Amino acid sequence: MADESFRIAELMLEGDTCGHILAKLALEAVGRDNPDLVRAMSGLAVGMGRGFNCGCLTGGCCVLGFYGGRADESEPVYPRFDVMIEEFSGWFERAMTEKYGGIDCKDVIGFDTALKAERCPGVILDSWLKIKEILEKNRVNPGGPAPARWEDD
Repeated sequence: MADESFRIAELMLEGDTCGHILAKLALEAVGRDNPDLVRAMSGLAVGMGRGFNCGCLTGGCCVLGFYGGRADESEPVYPRFDVMIEEFSGWFERAMTEKYGGIDCKDVIGFDTALKAERCPGVILDSWLKIKEILEKNRVNPGGPAPARWEDD
């Protein structure tokens, strides 16, 4: 966990936002690089630029999609994908509402750069750890190939 905390801090210092960081952590876990995916996460920053849903919520769902979603008709969706998204979203809503009063970026940091520096690293780390926990619980190796493969139950 210390390595992950350090990596998150490092990426924040480089100017990455929460969505960028979650995508990079997932890509690094599987030993891949995908600048297009990371770039696409820019649209989630600062609650889609308006303080809406925190980028850790939307970015976390995208990361779960990276592992369990599909790219085209040749790939089926991972059978537990919906359950994983529901669990992550529910956890995020409960945790952030309890801590910050809501799930929106404006609730978590309120457009305050000092609060961003104070709170975002922890929210990102907690989100990443929860994503990994959900993946493992649903028999997806966070360090394994994406999209996830499964064997019949």
